[in-house]
Amino acid sequence: MRHHFKKISLPHGLVTALIMFALTPLSSDARDSLLDVMENELAREMTVLGAQEIPAYFMSYGISDVYSASASASFGALTYSNESESRVLSVKVRVGDYQLDNTHELRDQYAFSAGGYFPVALDDNHDALRSALWQETNAQYRSATERYIKVKTNVAIKVAEEDLSDDFSHESELVDFSEPPVDIPALVGDMERWEEKVKKYSALFLGNENIYGGSASFGFTVERKNLLTSEGARLTQNLMYARFSVNGFIKSDDGMELPLYKTYFAFEPDDLPDDASVIADITEMIEKLERLRDTPVVDPYTGPAILSGRTAGVFFHEILGHRIEGHRQKSEYEGQTFKKHIGKNILPDHMSIVFNPTLKTYAEKNLMGYYKYDDEGIRARPVTIFDSGILTGFLMSRSPIENFSNSNGHGRAQAGYQPVSRQSNMIIESTSPVSEEKLREKLIELCKEQGKTYGLYFKDVQGGFTFTGRSMPNSFNLLPTEVYRIYTDGRPDELVRGVDLVGTPLVMLSMITDAGKASEIFNGICGAESGSVPVSAISPSLLVTQVEVEKQSKSQDRSPILPRPDSAEHTMNR
Repeated sequence: MRHHFKKISLPHGLVTALIMFALTPLSSDARDSLLDVMENELAREMTVLGAQEIPAYFMSYGISDVYSASASASFGALTYSNESESRVLSVKVRVGDYQLDNTHELRDQYAFSAGGYFPVALDDNHDALRSALWQETNAQYRSATERYIKVKTNVAIKVAEEDLSDDFSHESELVDFSEPPVDIPALVGDMERWEEKVKKYSALFLGNENIYGGSASFGFTVERKNLLTSEGARLTQNLMYARFSVNGFIKSDDGMELPLYKTYFAFEPDDLPDDASVIADITEMIEKLERLRDTPVVDPYTGPAILSGRTAGVFFHEILGHRIEGHRQKSEYEGQTFKKHIGKNILPDHMSIVFNPTLKTYAEKNLMGYYKYDDEGIRARPVTIFDSGILTGFLMSRSPIENFSNSNGHGRAQAGYQPVSRQSNMIIESTSPVSEEKLREKLIELCKEQGKTYGLYFKDVQGGFTFTGRSMPNSFNLLPTEVYRIYTDGRPDELVRGVDLVGTPLVMLSMITDAGKASEIFNGICGAESGSVPVSAISPSLLVTQVEVEKQSKSQDRSPILPRPDSAEHTMNR
């Protein structure tokens, strides 16, 4: 499961005992002092390593201060609460030159260079920081030189490569940008407030005795990223994410566990939805869970379908988004689905796709894929990938590919990983949208043409995954949570269960015909080889002439013999 796009929590900090430091943000002067130490050490190390027999031609130091607050509850009882802070050093060393360096792909031997990941002291002890920088730089230089020797041998003995682009791009714009520290105590306030909320939300699931799991969680993460490079880039920026999530699951008589999820995202905790909104959503979720328990299981099916905006967002993220990440067009291990398709029609001519990390909100809702500079210090910018259905480019980091020699601000990574091209805010647009009623009419027409008694409507989804490499089927899998049959004879829509949406990219993209008028947002965390990064997908609903679904795997365990302890049946038998 190489790529995973789903609603999960960001990592917690490393040590609970650091709460007091977390609640006392350092002054701007202290942060500047930290950068000065990093800059001086970087200059010293670069001077020495640049004069070696195998010279370092580029170095970068990154320090990420990560604050995390989280609380979770199950059936009204607090199960976890924590505040923590960690500081992580990331050192990257490139040896050789821009054309060929130690990050070059080693063919027939997988050895991805993730860079350095090194926990360091939380206080600004300059001597300790210098020591950590010196120690990790030496380790990364040794690793880089060993790999560079292997790279040169690998290039010499293997067949000529298809893509002869440089390993690292020359960029004319050097960032010099700094944000002030975030006032964390003012944003978080008293943690007891968030603990009470998750207890209140999760307690609502006690109202239905057939529900076997009911939980709620709160999370707030602030990552203050510092980046210095030997080219002269200097960057300090803050990334913040606050989330509520609620989850309930019920079990059918045939053993299938049926979960439903709801996640809320905002940059600041106080911008999360109020109690009334969350409680209304949980009430609706409980009602749907009860209905799901007795709904029919969908058999394997091919035929027309409508994907809601949220489902379509995940759909595009998986089948298309990962395949237009630039570095995948260069790797000999990748399927390179769209490498030779520049200038060709891939989507309907009324559809365009833009990736815009500079967009902070859409329809007054926060977007997780927002940032000002990427993790290589390149300015974020809108990038049109599909224009009127035609593929025009790729998402680029500083790893050049044929005909695309520079970054467009999409080099992203979790702290400690080597940045590669990754998605940001994906926005799907149509110049000829139709109403939801018209989509239904067209769906029913298609069903009749194909001899189907019903089509499917995928209303909600928890996430998905895809495989992009050559060593396995180039396929995708979406994980729907709410699916309906839309009948051609006028019967009411029927809620169904137990279905996954599967397929291969080029075939599925060719099946898209129409888009709806209203767009929906899916905010989530995307995991790939450069770690976990926040992303968003904004899409209208889609009409697809044919989809393929398969049965979900399910538990073989029967429902519990004993009733839930708080149920009416249990109370009567006491």
